[in-house]
Amino acid sequence: MGTMEQKLNEELKQLQREIEVCEAEQDSYVRSISLQHGEALRGVLQTLYNKKEKGDGTLKKDVSKLITDITDTEKDLRRQTNISGITLTECCVKTLEKNERKTIQQYRLTGHCCFLSFQVEFALVDIQDSDSSLQKITDLNVILDGAEFKDLCAFVSRVEETKSLFLFFRTLRLFSERCKQRSCTLQYFKEKYPDVVRLPEGCRSEVMMIQSPKLPGCTMSIFWKISVSKEGVVQPKLELLMKMPEQAQKMDTNNVMETAPEAFRSLLKIFGVEASIESLIKSVCF
Repeated sequence: MGTMEQKLNEELKQLQREIEVCEAEQDSYVRSISLQHGEALRGVLQTLYNKKEKGDGTLKKDVSKLITDITDTEKDLRRQTNISGITLTECCVKTLEKNERKTIQQYRLTGHCCFLSFQVEFALVDIQDSDSSLQKITDLNVILDGAEFKDLCAFVSRVEETKSLFLFFRTLRLFSERCKQRSCTLQYFKEKYPDVVRLPEGCRSEVMMIQSPKLPGCTMSIFWKISVSKEGVVQPKLELLMKMPEQAQKMDTNNVMETAPEAFRSLLKIFGVEASIESLIKSVCF
C-alpha cells in the first residue's frame, strides 16, 4: 500500500511540474503573439468586446483585461525600441525546466538595428535560494545578416564566449549608428556630386572614389572603416589613397601624392568627416 501511495505522490508531483511548465509556455506564447500580431489581435478582441458588451459580464471583463495587457505590451516594446534603437520582430520563449529552485528558459530573439538584422539564441537559468537569487545566461549563439558582419566577427565570437548579451546589444547599437552615418554621408555626396563621386560597392560599403573628368587617371579613394574591438569599442577610421598615372607622378614636384594621406588625417581632426570629404571633392571640381 505504501509503495502505491509513494508512486501516486511522485506522479502527482510530476504532473504539477508539467502544469507549471505549460503555464510558463502559455505566458511566453501570449507575449510572442502580442509582439507579432498585437494590432490585428487587438482589433478582433475589440470587435468581440463590442458584440458582447451587453452579454455576460465575466467575458466582457476578461476581454477588456486582455486588450489592456496587449496595449501595455505594445507601449513597452515601443518605449524599449526608442531607447535602444533595436526592433524585435520575433520573440520565442520555451521553458525547458521549472521547479521551486530552478527555472531554465530557452529564448530566441529576432530583429534588426538600422539595416543590420540579427538572431540571438540563449538559455536563461534562474536559480532561487532561500536568501538570494541568481540569473545567468548559457548557450549564447549570435547570427548576423549584413555586409557589415565581417567587421563584427571577432567581437561576436568574444560575446558568445563570455555570454555578454548586454554588451552585444549595446555595441550593436553603436556600430549600427556609425554604419548608418557612413551610408547617409556617402549617399549624400554621391547625389550632390554625381559626376565626380563613385560608390563602386554601393552606399553601404566602405569605399568612396573621387574622380575628376578633367584629370583622367587621377583617383582619390576614401576608405571608411568601422572597427569593433573584442571589448566592444566602436572606432571609425578614414584613410585616403591617391592614384596618379606615371606621367603625372613625375610632375608632382610638391609630393602631393605622398603627403595627401597625412594632410587628410589633419583635416579630419580639425573639420570633421563631412567637411573634410567635401574639401577633397571641391579640390578636383574647381
